[in-house]
Amino acid sequence: MGVNSVTLVGRAGRDPEVRYFESGSVVANLTLAVNRRSSGDEPDWFNLEIWGKQAQVAADYVRKGSLLGIIGSFKLDRWTDRATGEERSKPVIRVDRLELLGSKRDSEAMAGGGFGGGEPSEEEVPF
Repeated sequence: MGVNSVTLVGRAGRDPEVRYFESGSVVANLTLAVNRRSSGDEPDWFNLEIWGKQAQVAADYVRKGSLLGIIGSFKLDRWTDRATGEERSKPVIRVDRLELLGSKRDSEAMAGGGFGGGEPSEEEVPF
C-alpha cells in the first residue's frame, strides 16, 4: 500500500497562470510559499497544478499573496528540453482540494494594491 498525500498552508507567490483547452478543461499553475517554523528561515516554494472547477476558483479569486490551504499529491513532471535535448524534471503538487483561507478584507486590500489601512469594520473588532 502506498500513500501520496501533501497538505500545505502558505501564500501564493504569483497570480495563477490559467490555460483553457478546446475540450473545456482548465488548468491553473502557480507557486506557493510555505514558511518554516523558525522565522529566520527562507520559505519553501512549491509548484501547484490545479485542474477543473478548482482551477477556475483559483483564476477568479487567488492573487499573489493570497493565503491558501491545499491538499494534493506529489508528482514529478518529466520532459525533454527541445533546445538542448536534455532530460528535465520538475516537482509539482497536483491539488485535489483548494481552500481560500484569507478574509474578504485581505482580498479587497490586495485588489487595492496593499494590505490593511482604514478603520476596521464592526465584525473585525475583537470585543
